[in-house]
Amino acid sequence: MKNLTTIEEGKTNAIISYITIIGTIVALVLNNSKKNEFASFHIRQMVGLNILALLNSWVVLKFFGLIPYWAIAGITIVLWFIGFMGAINGDEKKVPIFGDYFQDWFKSL
Repeated sequence: MKNLTTIEEGKTNAIISYITIIGTIVALVLNNSKKNEFASFHIRQMVGLNILALLNSWVVLKFFGLIPYWAIAGITIVLWFIGFMGAINGDEKKVPIFGDYFQDWFKSL
């Protein structure tokens, strides 16, 4: 658990990261100059969710059709909401299923 100062300092960037892929990029750039572990945690979660959404749009929709696409899109939205609420509440709550992977795969962010 991060201390309250770390959470408060990184909360804005954490929330920004959940506002579209542009917000993720902006938060990544802002967090790059002064690393904040709380913001980095949420940026990693959102980078993973953005990649999941892009793969869903490019691969699943093209090769598997609308039904699997909408199912994965719905799951992605639920995961986004869980992560977004965690950022707002000051929690480092990993998104279900993929959260551990996102933290590991994007640990350099």
